[in-house]
Amino acid sequence: MSERSVPPFRADQVGSLLRPPELLRARAAHKQGEISSDELRRAEDAAIAEAVRRQQELGLLAVTDGEFRRAWFHLDFLEKFANVDVIQGKVTARFHTHDGDLEMHPPALKVVGKISRPQPIFVDAFKYLQSIAQVMPKLTLPSPSMMHFRGGRRAIDEAIYPDMAEFYADLARAYADEIRDLGAAGCRYLQLDEVNLAYLCDPNLRSQVRNVGEDPAALPRTYADLINRSLANRPRDMVVCMHLCRGNFQSAWVAEGSYDPVAELLFNGIDVDGYFLEYDTPRAGNFEPLRFVPKGKTVVLGLVTSKQGTLESKDELKRRIDEASRYVPLEQLALSPQCGFSSTVEGNLLGIAEQYAKLRLVVQVATEVWG
Repeated sequence: MSERSVPPFRADQVGSLLRPPELLRARAAHKQGEISSDELRRAEDAAIAEAVRRQQELGLLAVTDGEFRRAWFHLDFLEKFANVDVIQGKVTARFHTHDGDLEMHPPALKVVGKISRPQPIFVDAFKYLQSIAQVMPKLTLPSPSMMHFRGGRRAIDEAIYPDMAEFYADLARAYADEIRDLGAAGCRYLQLDEVNLAYLCDPNLRSQVRNVGEDPAALPRTYADLINRSLANRPRDMVVCMHLCRGNFQSAWVAEGSYDPVAELLFNGIDVDGYFLEYDTPRAGNFEPLRFVPKGKTVVLGLVTSKQGTLESKDELKRRIDEASRYVPLEQLALSPQCGFSSTVEGNLLGIAEQYAKLRLVVQVATEVWG
């Protein structure tokens, strides 16, 4: 059994990388008005070029820009839509860590008018990545469900959208416009970061969803339809994968629970080619939900944690891949870290050398398992 010729690859990655110190310094200087936007862009370009070089040196066949131009994996994209404001969140998010819980009030989104995409958002960022990549350039976008889940109906002006069907139609159209332009620019590997379907596997978060007036049993189908409409006009040769995780902020997480509540819909009702699934700890449940994966789709097992620097055992990773293959044929499986290393600019609690050691381990194990 050999390496796949199309993504997702046997050894792959989710997307975000720890920001190097020089880039963090440049971002801080730009915020203070000490350097111009052009100077910040040059610092980003240099950092991305070095990150791409290192990814390729490890043997990865898909490279990302590490999301180095973003502060948040989602807000830097979503705030570029017309009539979407970033506001101070009113909901307290309880994150869990290995040392105890922490609370934060993450920014929220408010829809104050008709949603549209006045101009391309990440197309130029993709073009730069493509210009320096010697292998497949991969771009990540937040799932369109992110525009709704954190605030629900209350975050969407009822005078503008009395009918939520119109909101979802406009949102899907805005996403489709961006994906069309990315396709025209040459993007053939796209990932949607979809945390909310994983959150809806957690009984506690399902209760919170009810408390804001939403139906946690209905939302997965609503989100599946939204995603499918967003992707409906993508180029036929564009591979789209979906990443699911249970939260990732400075090595903390939010949700727990098996994929069971959404598995059948996730794998058979959403028109994507593959899934990057968090599986580094028992909080994601066992592999049984993978029995719903149809032929032709790939599951990238997120067995290597991005939240701690300690390297996993090769033998243990191989054992877990073998366990997953009882539910999905080995040829439909691949390996990656469980999430990105820096979903926000602060990054997870490990070092850059440890990050690349994790990615090297992914490549080594994938080579030994699949050839």
